[in-house]
Amino acid sequence: MSFAEQQTRLQAFLDADDLHEEALDYMAAHGFLTALAISSEEVPEDEWLTALFAEEPNYANPAEKQAIEEALRNLLQHITRALASDEDMELPCDLDLGEEPDDSDLRGWCIGFMEGVFLREEAWFEQAEEEVSELLLPIMVGSGLFDEQEEFAEIVDDVDLVDDMVSQIPEVLTTLFLLCQAPEEKPALLKPRH
Repeated sequence: MSFAEQQTRLQAFLDADDLHEEALDYMAAHGFLTALAISSEEVPEDEWLTALFAEEPNYANPAEKQAIEEALRNLLQHITRALASDEDMELPCDLDLGEEPDDSDLRGWCIGFMEGVFLREEAWFEQAEEEVSELLLPIMVGSGLFDEQEEFAEIVDDVDLVDDMVSQIPEVLTTLFLLCQAPEEKPALLKPRH
């Protein structure tokens, strides 16, 4: 089975209605695994699988369980390779929250990413708290999880600013990956934007 076929099957499985209501759908799972690929502290597979599904899915049989878990592992490897390449990573969704942000794929992806960050929150911020916080801002805004907080309220009300921020997510991911995975290269890569 090709990677694309495997991912189509994984997406159908994760987007089905019979998973636990707190389980991540495909978009959120992609964001979640992207955060795991970036994190400076590795999360054991059994831990992230538990977090992703919230509870063990009702697999049809052991072969299905094996296939789904392998598809998730392959997706994680695929994301890691994409982040390590010189290209900005392509997200599996449009970089746009649209008219109904809560229903957008990008919101789901950003929520999943933040779930991945929350698994190892201390590790994310221990090396370069200010830089990481700044870099995570577009994803935090995209997630909608922080809209109630005062410092986010002004940003959220500025549609053009939000659009500009979420359009930067692929670039931000590359920078975060280098910052967390290769901190010694950090000074050269964080050039001020003009």
